[in-house]
Amino acid sequence: MNADDLSWQAGTYGGLAPLKVTLLLEHGHLDLVMRAAQERGEWFCAERAVRELCRSGEFGRALEVMEPFVATGWRAALWAKAEILLRAGRMDEALDPLRLDEESRASPGVCRAVAGLLARTGHVDEAVDLLVPHMGESRTRTVLVEITEDKGRDGRVLELLAPHAETARRALDEGRWDDSRSDALELQAQVWERAGHAGEAIRVLGEVVARRRFLPEDTLTAYAELLARHGRLDELREPATGKDARALLAVYAGALRDHGRGQEAERVMREAIAADDWVGHRSWLSTALLRDGRLDDAIAVAEPGFSWYDCSNLLAPLVLSLHDRPAELLRLLDHPLTVPHHGHEEFRHEWRAFALAQLGRVEEALAVIEAHPDPWADPRIVGAGLLSAAGHLAEAAAALRDLGTVEARQNLFEVLVRQGRAAEAITLHPTVAEQRAAARAKTASVPLREDGYSVEPPF
Repeated sequence: MNADDLSWQAGTYGGLAPLKVTLLLEHGHLDLVMRAAQERGEWFCAERAVRELCRSGEFGRALEVMEPFVATGWRAALWAKAEILLRAGRMDEALDPLRLDEESRASPGVCRAVAGLLARTGHVDEAVDLLVPHMGESRTRTVLVEITEDKGRDGRVLELLAPHAETARRALDEGRWDDSRSDALELQAQVWERAGHAGEAIRVLGEVVARRRFLPEDTLTAYAELLARHGRLDELREPATGKDARALLAVYAGALRDHGRGQEAERVMREAIAADDWVGHRSWLSTALLRDGRLDDAIAVAEPGFSWYDCSNLLAPLVLSLHDRPAELLRLLDHPLTVPHHGHEEFRHEWRAFALAQLGRVEEALAVIEAHPDPWADPRIVGAGLLSAAGHLAEAAAALRDLGTVEARQNLFEVLVRQGRAAEAITLHPTVAEQRAAARAKTASVPLREDGYSVEPPF
């Protein structure tokens, strides 16, 4: 174990990734997670084991798990140890490894990180004190608001925000926008609202919105969401259905649905589509119709966007909403209005195959992949995934064992855990060293253009 390996794990979700650690814990294998951290240098195992041990008050064991990682000198491990000590009530010891000397206290980034740590472990006033010298920075003000939520410090936070909000107001009075303080009014409103003074929050943001000239869309949206949360739909209707409809109509329509006015929400959205056929309006309405079980109506609304490019394509959002409803997903894929996903037709084959597998139609699912093998780096791994999705765990495990590649062994992990063979799953999972070697080999084998990007997909 060394700091470089740990940084690689954290930056690439290498080793036993968080979802795999969560799977182990869901199956009651905290002991195996701890062992993997100690014997294999698995950072995410260490991180989650420490969290679980601290939750049960076992701070000594948590420190034992973290100590080998701390010995590498890696900053994240040092801070993890500090958090354990803070949770154990050993504040003086905790602050020592954080090295909060004068130089550190002069760094806004260090102070924000340590303040978050202090607040999480109940030392809220110390956290706020650490941020006060850096309140001139936007990110520091945001962190202050975040770490004090539900901590009973709203009065002090409002005092600290007040001069920055006043500076922003003066700039608006002078007909200019002060980028260095532009967030202060929105943050001030956020704190007023959570302190139980929604009327004051609405007044603060309402004054900003009324000026219009220097209004960022985020502020406009925040104001609309504030009105919606407090049932001020009459005040929201005009801006939401006017020239700001692209920014606000979804907020208004969602509020109407939340208040039991679903038909009205559908009507205003259809009127907006008729007036301005914007992808955002179609996306919202198709998703809402799908939630109501109206698949054919959702398809009819989204269909003009099935062949649009990239993020504007409206087929993928419907598919993702139906991943756990395979019969309806097949209806969507077989619908006469459904066209191939522009430039990514292979996705349609994958979607169909996994829907068939979830329905137990394994042979049909495998036939789809066999008929369209080109998009997959290794169709055999995809086939094993289909067997697993259909509940044929023994067959899936056998297929992945026979392949024996790094990728196959990574996929084998979940199958073995689901079979009740968690210790074996960890043993067979590729080590960090194996994963890094495979990643280097893959990178070396891909021809690159002069600008450093791959000449073939994935770019």
